[in-house]
Amino acid sequence: MDDSKVTFPPPFKLGGTMYDQSTFKGRLFHFCGLVDPRSLFVSDTRLKAATDLLDSYQKGTISPAVTDKELWEAQRIKQSIIHPDTGQKVFMPVRMSGFIPFNTPVVVGLLLPNQSIGATILWQWLNQSHNAWYNYANRNATKPTPTSSLLMGYFGAVGSAVSIAVGLNVGLSKLKGFTPEVKALLGRFVPYPAVASANVCNVLLMRYSSLSSGIDVYDKTGTVIGSSQVAAKQAVTFTALTRVILSAPILLIPPSIMAYLEKTKFLRKNPRLRLPIHTLVIIAAFGTALPVATAAFPQESQIATASLESSIQAKTSDEFLYYNKGL
Repeated sequence: MDDSKVTFPPPFKLGGTMYDQSTFKGRLFHFCGLVDPRSLFVSDTRLKAATDLLDSYQKGTISPAVTDKELWEAQRIKQSIIHPDTGQKVFMPVRMSGFIPFNTPVVVGLLLPNQSIGATILWQWLNQSHNAWYNYANRNATKPTPTSSLLMGYFGAVGSAVSIAVGLNVGLSKLKGFTPEVKALLGRFVPYPAVASANVCNVLLMRYSSLSSGIDVYDKTGTVIGSSQVAAKQAVTFTALTRVILSAPILLIPPSIMAYLEKTKFLRKNPRLRLPIHTLVIIAAFGTALPVATAAFPQESQIATASLESSIQAKTSDEFLYYNKGL
């Protein structure tokens, strides 16, 4: 194909994306649009205009003057704000576009050096509370989630995060043969194993009901074929891996950079700038890591029909089916 003849944006496809979701690059560009914080300022009037435009397209009553670019932008706005399963607005702090601005202050708190046990517990609790809320708001909602599963997920995540963080901090304080400077440096990296482990625990417990009851799988036309526990297991696994990938650059890169910068003459002479610079480093790491991590696996994931339950295989001749992985 002659690349010079490829047009962008491509012809509009309802429920689709401008970018090829079978490639990491395509998913990365797609999620960069969804995490754009500017969508937090989209008014209800503009959101309604976007959804009305998409409804008109679906009904075939759209004006010929409307361009593909306008349709793609309307769909981006809707996907940034509306949950694909419930059709309801996702609350601002737990939208993808809100994750960086609302979670950054908590991450800054997590990475503050030389924390007391009380401060460690506070920041881990705040972080896992936000993560639990985010997990619930962006879950696969084709099946209802029992309140017991929500509470189990929340307290399990908070408990694991706090116990790991406090345990590692206490362990570091008792290490022998290390200077205080080395212990302080190692202490900067304590949040990562605590948060990564808790994030996996959070996802597993919050979505336990999906593992037991299954999630909907559908064909290319969007027709639901059945409910699959196999697809649910894959969805939860991909989501948990995404959280581990996301935590690594956010909680490992800033401490490494700050450990170096704090030794420079500039920050030694201007200690008040440590927190603002630390915050900027975290925002840069967060802004890079979030779209990269979420692009690791497609949100609308494909699964081989042959790997699903026999009851589902009997209902379709399609080689592959699809499901909403959740975020």
